[in-house]
Amino acid sequence: MIDRIQTLLENCSNNKRHFPPTTLYNEGWMMRLTIDWFARNNIDNYPLAFPENGTWYSEALLPSTFLPRYRGDKYSESWTHADGAIGHFEIGSSGDGDLSVLPHAKHLVIVEAKMFSKLSPGVKNASYYNQAARNVACIAEVLQRGNKKPDKLPSLGFYVLAPKSQIDEGIFKRQMTREHIKKTVARRTKEHEASKDDWWQNWFMPTIDKIDIQTINWEEIITKIKETDSSSGQELSYFYDLCLQFNRLKAKRKL
Repeated sequence: MIDRIQTLLENCSNNKRHFPPTTLYNEGWMMRLTIDWFARNNIDNYPLAFPENGTWYSEALLPSTFLPRYRGDKYSESWTHADGAIGHFEIGSSGDGDLSVLPHAKHLVIVEAKMFSKLSPGVKNASYYNQAARNVACIAEVLQRGNKKPDKLPSLGFYVLAPKSQIDEGIFKRQMTREHIKKTVARRTKEHEASKDDWWQNWFMPTIDKIDIQTINWEEIITKIKETDSSSGQELSYFYDLCLQFNRLKAKRKL
């Protein structure tokens, strides 16, 4: 069956395909291939670099401090799916897919991957509560649940990976500023009156002050990989070109 799956995936970009090519050629798989490469190669001083004894996971669940307090809570939200996570953590300690920071953790990076989509604008009960603010707030909650103060992690980051063209257009610029994230989470916190004051002061504020926030373009990442591993860099570049091709077509159909 694994061999058959491989054949089906290999054919998804040609006239023998049985499902859309974006099933494979998408931001999720581009991110997984990228993070997997960094996990297997010792690269220093780069946002996606791996710590010693670190791991990675795709589609981890991050807890929110704004989970329902009671049935029908109109200010609540559910757990957040993280496209990628790198660092010292475990998965599934209290439920399928949930991420928990380890006691000895020194590294936690959350990654959001994009091709031609924007950061999602909000959640059901808070239309303004965008994806960047939500991820950073969830990182603060992960640290609180693990009783791990942000200043105890030398590496703490939230990164959006996207095409250079999208970043240059400024699509993510406003939402990815530290000040905008702080104001957005402050508004969300005030909806819960005083019940989240301690979390805001002792966990969110130290997190937003410490965390590294960046948008990184896929082209830069591929160039970085080519510097060390030309063959893998060329293969990833070819995969990326197909992602751009098929996702651009998909985006045009939605217009």
